[in-house]
Amino acid sequence: MTEPVVVRTRAELADRRAAVPGTLALVPTMGALHGGHAELIRRASALAGTVAVSIFVNPLQFGPAEDLDRYPRTPEQDLALLTELGVGLVFAPSAAEMYPDGRPAVTVEPGPLGNLLEGASRPGHFAGVLTVVTKLLNLVRPHVALFGEKDYQQLALIRRTVADLELGVDIVGIPTVRDPDGLALSSRNRYLTAEQRTQALALSRALRAGAEEGPNGAGAVLKAATEELRGLEVDYLALRGVDLGPAPATGPARLLVAARVGATRLIDNVPLRLTKGR
Repeated sequence: MTEPVVVRTRAELADRRAAVPGTLALVPTMGALHGGHAELIRRASALAGTVAVSIFVNPLQFGPAEDLDRYPRTPEQDLALLTELGVGLVFAPSAAEMYPDGRPAVTVEPGPLGNLLEGASRPGHFAGVLTVVTKLLNLVRPHVALFGEKDYQQLALIRRTVADLELGVDIVGIPTVRDPDGLALSSRNRYLTAEQRTQALALSRALRAGAEEGPNGAGAVLKAATEELRGLEVDYLALRGVDLGPAPATGPARLLVAARVGATRLIDNVPLRLTKGR
């Protein structure tokens, strides 16, 4: 197997990008890669002739009390996985390379959707996410970029940004990848002790229980999910439309949850269909 070309500066990236023939897919990541990232890369390989992966722990999207310094960094394991998956190009810049003047004076404002759910819990988070994603799309110039649905609000905001700013990239969302017991794959799962990991299964149980109540209306969905979350420090449990507006009386919707298990904050969501208003 051939290792991917790893570039760390804008100049190196521009040179390598110019030599890429045909279509290019980008999978942006913060490293600490797992099976969810691997699925994104496999799906990217089916959409484009070359797959590029960015690895950058973006300081702009972390609040003052969040886990920037302890966020897992596993460069050797990441490169081994990317080699196995046949990735052609890796962009792994430093913070100084991405933000040469320090914190940028101009950032991408997420709008009203950025103030809900994750945005309410993590002020400034989505401005940091959208700023770095916009920079990566402009630097790598992919034809398509892939993101996981586990970060559903992030995906919705990235789609809105690309559309509103005419960035000319196809954004593809990939369903959440889960362990056999239902836990959504996340780089933060490695923070959990064995006992906490068992406790964390309440999130996926709650979402399944809620989704099963879709035929009985929104009230039944939220009641069933809430019962499964007893004992956890829940940040939010929300039933929304697929665009994250108010949930419809009937039709497709999204059930989203964020909760702390020990010191680790986890998020998850599932699609469902409401077929009876109540």
